[in-house]
Amino acid sequence: MELTRHASLRTQQRGIPPMVIELLLDYGSERSAGEGTTSFFFDKAARRRIKSYVGGLMAAVSKYLNCYAIVCKDGKIITVAYRNN
Repeated sequence: MELTRHASLRTQQRGIPPMVIELLLDYGSERSAGEGTTSFFFDKAARRRIKSYVGGLMAAVSKYLNCYAIVCKDGKIITVAYRNN
């Protein structure tokens, strides 16, 4: 997992642990974010996958389930943030 300088700063500022980014990339759903980038996020299907993986630790992860990550073509993470909905 390689973060750009911007993503590293945003991760720290927003208090998003590296573990959450790993969960986004491994279990999150994805869609095109334009210009060759991909957005990873936790929708219902992703939340089910995570729950089956973390089991009883779901309560610790649940506060991060509205996070998303934007990844460019070469696999670098551009930014990580919280959705506002």
